[in-house]
Amino acid sequence: MELTENDVKTLLSKLPQLKTEIQKVIVGQEHILDELLVAFLAGGHCLLEGVPGLAKTLLVKTMSQALHLSFRRIQFTPDLMPTDIVGTEILEEDHATGKRFFKFNKGPLFANIILADEINRTPPKTQSALLEAMQEFEVTYGGQTYPLDKPFFILATQNPIEQAGTYPLPEAQLDRFLLLIRIGYPTAEEEFEVLNRTTGTQKATVNAVITAEEIQQAQLLVRQVSISEDLVRYVSLLIRATRPDTSNLNYVKEWVRWGAGPRAGQALILTAKARALLKGRYAVLMEDIHAMASPVLRHRILMNFKAEAEGITSDKATAELIKLVERPKAL
Repeated sequence: MELTENDVKTLLSKLPQLKTEIQKVIVGQEHILDELLVAFLAGGHCLLEGVPGLAKTLLVKTMSQALHLSFRRIQFTPDLMPTDIVGTEILEEDHATGKRFFKFNKGPLFANIILADEINRTPPKTQSALLEAMQEFEVTYGGQTYPLDKPFFILATQNPIEQAGTYPLPEAQLDRFLLLIRIGYPTAEEEFEVLNRTTGTQKATVNAVITAEEIQQAQLLVRQVSISEDLVRYVSLLIRATRPDTSNLNYVKEWVRWGAGPRAGQALILTAKARALLKGRYAVLMEDIHAMASPVLRHRILMNFKAEAEGITSDKATAELIKLVERPKAL
């Protein structure tokens, strides 16, 4: 359906409302909220990383309340099996004919928003089942393919500290996450506000402000945001510069083990378009690309052992790339 100018304006006016509803419960974390909204608009999955107690789960749950979308939470554990998330067949009987048949009983993946809590605590067999859902937006059971509900978002959390009994996510799966969002400790004022809000009797009411259809319309609108060929060329240069074998930057050759693939370039352009739309613009600027570079690249650039020993992270590498990669003259 073609959107009129009024439809577009109404749609864009709901995005700040969505953020306001979430902020009734979530204190601070402005850039985290912006990055999550960018991921929703771009139609991608997010990996939230932070120590326990920083409201990662609450953030996702609150966001689902502000949307007219179905929500399921899956607590990932070492004994979780693929059928626990995908679903399984059950034997039923037709009371009229007495015939028995197998019926597929859908698992918790069949919802619009999936909170994959502590995703790195489940074994590879279950991760592979999740990988198909993330990439293909469908699941396969018994040779039959079942499409997932749309829109479909996986928001996964992981704890970066306690690694005992965890299964590090394979690079192929990490690459399917549009953004890796790191959540840090709140400021002194924010922490005071958190304590003040959460230890009393009052509870905020979160109202749903946007529907599944409107989210899908917004996702189509994101792809219509314009970006110049010079900016696309710059993104290509930036991504290619992350690869030690093709980069002409000594910094990358010294510290980086593996660079980002083409999916990183697609993610950077899409999220830059989503950010521009979130800011009320219909064209991508250089600032959009620079703002989204870290969450797009931090899980796609693998640092070597020397870099890890020196405390040089992928975020530092991204910051250096932004400084060193030459911008096209037109920019």
